[in-house]
Amino acid sequence: MIPLFKVAMNPTADKSVGKVLSSGFIGQGEVVEKFELDLKICFNNPYLVTVNSGTSALTLALRIIKDKHPEKKYIISTPLTCTATNWAILAAGFEIIWADIEPNTLNICPLSVAKCVTPLVAAVMVVHWGGAAADVKKIKALTGLDIIEDCAHAFGSYYELPATQDEGTKVGNSGNYCCFSFQAIKHLTTGDGGMLILPNEEEYKKAKLLRWYGIDREGDRKDFRCEEPIKDWGYKFHMNDINAAIGIENLKIVGDNIRRHINNAGFYDYWLNANDTKINTLDYDEGSAYWIYSILVEDRDNFQRAMKNRGVMTSQVHERNDLHPCVAKYRTELPNLEKVIGKLSSIPVGWWVTDEDREYIVEQIKKGW
Repeated sequence: MIPLFKVAMNPTADKSVGKVLSSGFIGQGEVVEKFELDLKICFNNPYLVTVNSGTSALTLALRIIKDKHPEKKYIISTPLTCTATNWAILAAGFEIIWADIEPNTLNICPLSVAKCVTPLVAAVMVVHWGGAAADVKKIKALTGLDIIEDCAHAFGSYYELPATQDEGTKVGNSGNYCCFSFQAIKHLTTGDGGMLILPNEEEYKKAKLLRWYGIDREGDRKDFRCEEPIKDWGYKFHMNDINAAIGIENLKIVGDNIRRHINNAGFYDYWLNANDTKINTLDYDEGSAYWIYSILVEDRDNFQRAMKNRGVMTSQVHERNDLHPCVAKYRTELPNLEKVIGKLSSIPVGWWVTDEDREYIVEQIKKGW
């Protein structure tokens, strides 16, 4: 079976983790600081904090927005995502307004977002589906609202290409609240973990406090746990040195892995568009890191059954969130989502997919189902 997902782990990670395990300290310490420094260099951005999951990053961003706009009660969001995206909205005390998607990209539609705006909306939640950047500039221009970017699929993606030496085009450097996941099967994994990039220094400092109960861990007090006056309650969202040690090593290989994702996606773009098949590829601008490669398939159930029988794993990956009973009261008509959800599937595109694998996958698609 050619898998849809696989854990990318640098062979050097076990030695680095072993050093932490035998050090006598495994909490948030010097190794987390080193990992954060490496990430700041990678993004050319000083305003980032690591956390213990992508969901924690989302929750932390929503908390900061809640504190900024205590009188507002809604977040506009996409239903086509992992439930972690939208359950974080509910956990932060907001309610959801669903916006429709663009059927050719599966990203949230800026025009649909604009129609959802009311004076009680605090922010827009955006997901970069598969790694392809949503049009955050257009959303900002149309709404003027704060934007939270769920970048779980998009480590190594760009908002626009050709990418220059200016790292400002890298997803995460938009000046919005950008939340990354380092969960097991993401481009960059720390075992589990995440990262939040903040718009400015003030909110960066606030995030550093809130991720660890609101306690200033950088003060000079002898016993910061007992003596630090907590002005703003926080969470236990910090990363530990074990996860950071894994992250430091995997950051060394993530660039090569992403390049292979992109190369495989380019192969599919060419060969699946060049043949008369019962599928449609998505209309992505260059810049996606292709965490997944999604296609729209006629007779999807039979397609997935046939591919499984031929040794290729496929999946829709995420179900639409708006049909779950716990959010039934927010339900609304989303015609673009309705149009594509029954056709959505993904095929293996990752660093583990060899030239022979991808040729085989294309052959099996061309055979029909």
